[in-house]
Amino acid sequence: MEGAGLPQTNSAVNVQPLLNQQIKAPAPIQKFGTVSQRLPNTLSDEVRLDSVQQLNQLLADTMTMRDLYKKAHWQVTGPTFYQLHLLFDAHYEKQAELIDTIAERIQMLGGVTVALSFDVAELTSIPRAPRDREEVPVMISRLLQAHQIILKQCHDIAKRADETGDDGTNDLAVSDVMRENEQEVWFISEHLVDSPLLQAK
Repeated sequence: MEGAGLPQTNSAVNVQPLLNQQIKAPAPIQKFGTVSQRLPNTLSDEVRLDSVQQLNQLLADTMTMRDLYKKAHWQVTGPTFYQLHLLFDAHYEKQAELIDTIAERIQMLGGVTVALSFDVAELTSIPRAPRDREEVPVMISRLLQAHQIILKQCHDIAKRADETGDDGTNDLAVSDVMRENEQEVWFISEHLVDSPLLQAK
């Protein structure tokens, strides 16, 4: 007999998703600003917590840096529109990659990453840019100011991580974040040089 031995299903079973469920347990599985139980990575809880706090600040500022580049990409205008439009978008992509690298380091250390734009806006140390479209020199100067803030953090994080023995965080701050930001500073600052285009001085 066809279908013999197979379990019978009730055609009246409700297969609709259970929507609009309310959170019943008020306690999160891990609070922001803490580190999980000691991981077998030879770093003490105190060192990991210290690195996580510094990296979350760097993460919030890098997320802001990324968004500043996207704003510049959308709003840039003038004779160098095409070159800067592409350059700003390339830097946006690089900053997005750094965000993931920093966030993964935080998670590796047992921390909780800052993630939402509301929290980033509260935590970032980069001054808020206006919604308005700005002139290119002002736009670039604003980007350079943000880069300086991040580069200062990288030096501080690298020094602190070296003192505490957190070599992974030290390497991230120098090899990944610092080097990328230094290169981006070089690329965009050259656009502020008053150099003639058609005739030598």
